[in-house]
Amino acid sequence: MYYGEIKKVDIANGEGVRVSLFVSGCTHCCKNCFNEETWDFKFGKPFTAETEDEIMEYLRPDYIRGLSLLGGEPFEPANQRVLLPFLRRIRRELPEKDVWCYTGYTLDKELMGESRAQCEATDEMISLIDVLVDGEYVDELRNISLKFRGSSNQRIIDVKESLKQNKIVLYLD
Repeated sequence: MYYGEIKKVDIANGEGVRVSLFVSGCTHCCKNCFNEETWDFKFGKPFTAETEDEIMEYLRPDYIRGLSLLGGEPFEPANQRVLLPFLRRIRRELPEKDVWCYTGYTLDKELMGESRAQCEATDEMISLIDVLVDGEYVDELRNISLKFRGSSNQRIIDVKESLKQNKIVLYLD
């Protein structure tokens, strides 16, 4: 997996002060995507063990609330296979940190149903995420007043509650 950027201090992509990882590779190709260069799976730098260690160090300070995964597309199967062991490590070493993930896939219809995103890592990866911002960016539904998302079709989902209740539970409306 490659990544385009790591933001050590980010307040735009989830609640609180966060570390954000922008992975490379996306097949959604949304019109007027804010991060089009990350569609290329080889954009940026390789995600290595050293990169993972670096992010873990960025996450350690008390003022950092958690990690946000963006893209590109974290739920592209090739990216899931790399991100899953990393998320396991975060849960093991920093269980107090939360994880937000942005995806163009919908949780109920595509990630938990039939789609090109499905692979052996999908279910466990979902279980390790606290908040999922789902749905493709739709330029015609762009709304700059929305919190933590770009278009009105996108949802901010409480993943743990959604899995527990077996229905979509919104984190923020």
